[in-house]
Amino acid sequence: MQVGSVELPNRLFVAPMAGVTDRPFRQLCKQLGAGYAVSEMVTSRKDLWHSLKTSRRANHDGETAPIAVQIAGTDAAMMAEAAAYNIDRGAQVIDINMGCPAKKVCNKWAGSALMQDEPLALQIVEAVVAACLPHNVPVTLKMRTGWSQQNKNAVRIARAAEQAGVAMLTVHGRTREQGYTGQAEYDTIAAVKAAVGVPVVANGDITSPEKALAVLRHTGADAIMVGRAAQGRPWIFGDIAHYLATGEHRAAPLTQQVKRWLLDHLEDHYGLYGEFAGVRTARKHIGWAVRSLPGGDTFRAHMNTLDSCAEQVRAVSDFFDALSLTHDRLPAGDLDAAGDDDAATAEHAACHAN
Repeated sequence: MQVGSVELPNRLFVAPMAGVTDRPFRQLCKQLGAGYAVSEMVTSRKDLWHSLKTSRRANHDGETAPIAVQIAGTDAAMMAEAAAYNIDRGAQVIDINMGCPAKKVCNKWAGSALMQDEPLALQIVEAVVAACLPHNVPVTLKMRTGWSQQNKNAVRIARAAEQAGVAMLTVHGRTREQGYTGQAEYDTIAAVKAAVGVPVVANGDITSPEKALAVLRHTGADAIMVGRAAQGRPWIFGDIAHYLATGEHRAAPLTQQVKRWLLDHLEDHYGLYGEFAGVRTARKHIGWAVRSLPGGDTFRAHMNTLDSCAEQVRAVSDFFDALSLTHDRLPAGDLDAAGDDDAATAEHAACHAN
């Protein structure tokens, strides 16, 4: 699949999720079958670029190409400067955030709030495209179906964005008004696909290989983007790829293999965040990995009492070793409970642009 000058290995994408899709998580998903992963959003506010949070988000050391960075803001000139800043730090694709529904972002008229101001949205797209053009870096846009049920303008924005030079469009099948509630609808995504010539990516409620195939068929989209369903189950991309190719499900991963993936992820995670922050931010990843497993709830409670990397690693290793004695392969759980979205699991944790 081609996005401007960048070739993607497949059509299975990881959604940008604040507090989740840092470099270690993106790397893990790519290792396990994702062809493309977009970073947590980076603010266009220059005064925050050197903050610890933004510095981590702009860290692509050792990251597998293509490197895609999402930027957020409301000022066209600032967004153009943010694009150039991230290109200098390794970005090979720049994605414009027009989909985040969090109040702290929308109250500043960023994220999906931009869909209410189409002239401003177009100014931002044009400015970012102009900034990226000299570097031969394609610009993509992620949006929702509209601001509300009464104002679904994704098709209109998609056409204008394509005319302005956007190389790919991702549409989450909910309005901003819906937030993370209700069900995604795919008719609007299909309408966007029919209206433009650039690749279109379908996002929202893709939690299984069967759902991935159904969404691709319904929308005609060129690719799918998976969010929360990848939390704790990053091998879902390989599962989907296998199903799309064969029409059959592959076996669940070996329990010991899942342990190895998680421990490798933790090592990378600690390397980025250090021990104090690393232990605390790793808790959610570990929690997602065990949430549907036997004894998972008890283990999660215990995990929250541990304060060192060594203790976490030992506890995770012991948990999966014990599980492997009764389950050679990972037992099935309530995998659909995770849902799928373009943000973290709750609005209070999502869409921090700083």
